[in-house]
Amino acid sequence: MHTIKLFLFIVPLVISSKIDQDYSSYDSMSPEPKSRFAMLDDVKILANGLLQLGHGLKDFVHKTKGQINDIFQKLNIFDQSFYDLSLQTNEIKEEEKELRRTTSKLQVKNEEVKNMSLELTSKLESLLEEKNLLQQKVKYLEKQLTNLTKNQPEIQEHPEITSLKNFVEQQDNSIKDLLQTVEEQYRQLNQQHSQIKEIEKQLRRTGVQESTENSLSSKPRAPRTTPFLHLNETKIVEHDDIPANCTTIYNRGEHTSGIYSIRPSNSQAFNVYCDVKSGKASLKRKWTIISSGSSWTVIQHRIDGSQNFNETWENYRYGFGRLDGEFWLGLEKIYSIVKQSNYVLRIELEDWKDNKHYIEYSFHLGDHETNYTLHLVEITGNVPNAFPEHKDLAFSTWDHKAKGHVNCPESYSGGWWCHDVCRENNLNGKYNKPRAKTKPERRGIYWKSQNGRLYSIKSTKMLIHPTDSESSE
Repeated sequence: MHTIKLFLFIVPLVISSKIDQDYSSYDSMSPEPKSRFAMLDDVKILANGLLQLGHGLKDFVHKTKGQINDIFQKLNIFDQSFYDLSLQTNEIKEEEKELRRTTSKLQVKNEEVKNMSLELTSKLESLLEEKNLLQQKVKYLEKQLTNLTKNQPEIQEHPEITSLKNFVEQQDNSIKDLLQTVEEQYRQLNQQHSQIKEIEKQLRRTGVQESTENSLSSKPRAPRTTPFLHLNETKIVEHDDIPANCTTIYNRGEHTSGIYSIRPSNSQAFNVYCDVKSGKASLKRKWTIISSGSSWTVIQHRIDGSQNFNETWENYRYGFGRLDGEFWLGLEKIYSIVKQSNYVLRIELEDWKDNKHYIEYSFHLGDHETNYTLHLVEITGNVPNAFPEHKDLAFSTWDHKAKGHVNCPESYSGGWWCHDVCRENNLNGKYNKPRAKTKPERRGIYWKSQNGRLYSIKSTKMLIHPTDSESSE
């Protein structure tokens, strides 16, 4: 290549020099005729350039041949690798087919073992029933025999009783054998399940390998999306003996306050704090309030300000805090409890002078679509009412405002039920300790009655309890 460039550079110089010589000779010797032959030096230069050009072309051809040979070698190596890969792919596919056939056979065997286990279980149940009947008969006969032996000690055991006892012993032995057989069947079932799981793992591995190979010749797939689980959700409990509320727990004999698991109807199971109270039942406005000798479900508790209640709408829906300290149970959980029957809401307050107050309401709570609207009717209490009765109060937080309701400032320090008039009443507000010779802050835990009296609250507790809807006579 360099030789070609040199030649292309030399040739114009030679030609130009030749032209210059011609012109100079023409100028000096214009009368003489031109020579028809080139100069010997020019011919030598041109021949030398052509020779160098030929050598350069020869070297270029050799280099090109070497590069082409390297490319062919690499192509042969690639073809061999591709062929080996196809052989391995065919072997993997054959192994997968064999694994699938083995899986189908194991599944058939598994179904057969299950059917055998069901048959054995039914036979075992029938034998147990027969055993119970025979035991009852034997006990009855033994009782009669005891009476007879007391009256007539010399009488020996009746042969029918002896044969009956032997028959019962035989039945016991057969039941034991059946139990051993069932245990063996269950053990085989567990082995079958473990084998099937191992085969499924192998199938998944082969499926991953196939998808990797197919991805070389196909477009990449979009990644699968997995839905996130909410942190406040509770796991579904498979047992059917979980009570629906704290009252059921109390009726079962648990008369101690503490954390228990409940599962309301059409709901998941979750933990609540049950507060056991004692005293006499009260009658008010045709409601029988069973506030004594029973257990209340605590839905809110504040004692020291250790928990921040300025939470989002989602956290107020599903709950936050610790059941053994300060917490909010969650609007969704409260709704799942109270939609089962009629309930009473009890609010217990304690001021900074250790004076205790309470008030009880009959109430109705809406669902999520109504912003958990609260409708209250006062029943009894020793503190003035602070809620407007017979009005719908929508729940609001700083990041969720209900339509048609005033944007109350107390909702900025904690979610609460609001209406068309803002009040200084918010039991979920900022926890403020009293300051000497200063006015209390507007936002905080206060109970302002409708007559204007303001109670600065140290601790709060909100509880619910089912009512007896029968009217009192």
